[in-house]
Amino acid sequence: MASPPGAPIPAKRTTIRKYENVTLGPSLQSVNWYHGNITRHIAEALLMANGMEGSYLLRDGKENGSYSLSVRSKDSVKHFQITQTNQIYKFGITEFDSLDSLITHFANQPLLGGTSGTLVLLRFPYPRLVEEPDNYEDIVLQSTVRSGATEDDLKYSTRATSLASKEGFLTKQGWVVKNWKTRWFVLSKYDLSYYSDRNKEKPIKTLNLLDCQGCVKCDELGKKNCFQLDFPDRTWYFYANSEEEQTEWMDIIKWKLKQIRKDSM
Repeated sequence: MASPPGAPIPAKRTTIRKYENVTLGPSLQSVNWYHGNITRHIAEALLMANGMEGSYLLRDGKENGSYSLSVRSKDSVKHFQITQTNQIYKFGITEFDSLDSLITHFANQPLLGGTSGTLVLLRFPYPRLVEEPDNYEDIVLQSTVRSGATEDDLKYSTRATSLASKEGFLTKQGWVVKNWKTRWFVLSKYDLSYYSDRNKEKPIKTLNLLDCQGCVKCDELGKKNCFQLDFPDRTWYFYANSEEEQTEWMDIIKWKLKQIRKDSM
């Protein structure tokens, strides 16, 4: 029997994710697609690895009384903030008396996908009480199997499905003239490309992480949320708009560098 849409694909190495420290409010006890305090990156990895366009899950937000609705569009995951006050859920300027009414509303009309302008629909809830991988390595394995490749393909990561992707604004330092310019960055597989703005199709330049020697924080340039990528011919400096964005960029780049080193052994 075929798996229902949005259901995860079994992997050889899986663990049951536990929610020992999650306290469910009365209205969330019956919401099987509420995933508690998982990170934005884990939500993206789960939806990209096991979900499909329209798969969604709910997770805790950064502030008390707030949640993030993570929704997979075609090639990425969008995140929307929901706040709760006295059992009223607020999305933008619209209020709903339950999560069900919110989901029903947006299942029949598109959500605007943040700065990218991509329209997405809520179609397939992603349940929490399932066997799912607890780290990116297992998620890559799941996706490789799902894509029809073999487990041996993991030895050649550029052939595996691109899961750990990210896009967003970073400000980079120039090479000759040491000024700072904000660019739109897209990380896909081992390519980190940047564009003059997010609507451009052709990147200004693409950095291949196969040549990257390290990713570390940088506190020497007087910029908050700054980090550097070390290449043989140049050290690249970037800063993010927030500490959270800095952490997300660094975490995902470090994970990719770790995979590159494992593949080269």
